[in-house]
Amino acid sequence: MFILDTALKARQQAGKPIRVGLWGAGEMAKGMVNQVMRYTPGMEVAVIANRTLSKAHEAFEYTGHTAQECSDLASLQACVSGGGFAVTSNAELLCEVEGLDLLVECTGTIHYAANLIMKAIEHKRHVLMFNPEVDATIGPILKVYADKAGVMLSGCDGDQPGVIMNLYRFVKGLGLTPLLCGNIKGLQDFYRNPTTQASFAARWQLTPEMVTCFADGTKISIEQACVANATGMGVAQRGMLGYTHDGHIDDMVDRYDVDELKRLGGIVDYVVGPKPGPGVFVYATTDDPKTKHYLEYGKLGPGPLYSFYTPYHLIYAEIPMSIARMVLFQDIIMAPLGGPVVEVITLAKTPLQAGQTLDGLGGYHTYGQCENAETARLENLLPVGLAEGCVLKHDLPRDHALTFDDVILPPDNLVQRLYREQNALFFPELQAKAVLA
Repeated sequence: MFILDTALKARQQAGKPIRVGLWGAGEMAKGMVNQVMRYTPGMEVAVIANRTLSKAHEAFEYTGHTAQECSDLASLQACVSGGGFAVTSNAELLCEVEGLDLLVECTGTIHYAANLIMKAIEHKRHVLMFNPEVDATIGPILKVYADKAGVMLSGCDGDQPGVIMNLYRFVKGLGLTPLLCGNIKGLQDFYRNPTTQASFAARWQLTPEMVTCFADGTKISIEQACVANATGMGVAQRGMLGYTHDGHIDDMVDRYDVDELKRLGGIVDYVVGPKPGPGVFVYATTDDPKTKHYLEYGKLGPGPLYSFYTPYHLIYAEIPMSIARMVLFQDIIMAPLGGPVVEVITLAKTPLQAGQTLDGLGGYHTYGQCENAETARLENLLPVGLAEGCVLKHDLPRDHALTFDDVILPPDNLVQRLYREQNALFFPELQAKAVLA
């Protein structure tokens, strides 16, 4: 942070601010624009692409700026080259225009976002994703494409996965071995739906589906899958352990067996209820007597597990730091190490009937849970990121884990093709028969 603010001030003084292209103008995207344009010297959001132009205009206007509407590459290029601000409904133009240092994906979609990210990679543009849904579904194969193109692709600060990764790197830098990367929740109820969450959503100007995704465990599963794929840690069991505790996260170290965590190679997990919610935590260990001595002297206890935590995640307010890290220091905040380690599978939220077409994330039909990727492929389980639009072949009971054999997939699309390619590359001997046929 302290290196970043100094470097950003230097860019500001030199009259060479980082210029960003943004996909999306929802509540989170608007918050990011406000943070960049009003509180981050040395950085500007130059272009916002959104299907509804009025929302893109609103994001700029809230910060005291006006933007030019551009519908073609020539007009957009002229505006950007002249140092102006632009809005467009043609999102793919951001992949072609010159003069943007980084593209930020903040649409909250899967299919739409995947298309934009692939277009950006084809045009050798760096991309920061505020979109764990895409990352958890096809992040590993997107990273393969980005590496081949020589561009950066990263998750970001603000959302819990990026904050966990910052803490994970800090703990490793101390010479400790992280054994648990955790996320702190205040509520977990698999059966919440947009109706039960409507009033909370209205209060915070969010969609009922987004709030439902938080409450029913799908979002935390998606987030922890991203952390798993970036650290190589799996889950101890389907759905994670998910302990409940009324106290502080520091007091939970005895709930976990350090030898079991070592045997598993570390795990990702979540807990419900403890302070400091809604923060994140890392439990780590060491065999070094000198390190143990000074950790106890520093009030971290006698071990063998030591608790480190960040008491908050500030959502869009932290995204500018991710942008600066990537542009100024080529630092990746979070990306898959290789193939999928954990996937988010689909479970029935309510009894489902043959012929039903499944709704999307945070809906009435399904919720997501973490499962180790090898198990998910062995059992042919349906990823939650591919579930929307699937038609059920037969009746299913509540809490049934859906397989590809249970559904008819929607017409072939880019996300399905990338998922097939991801499996073929990383699990050639475990290719899911239905999706890879």
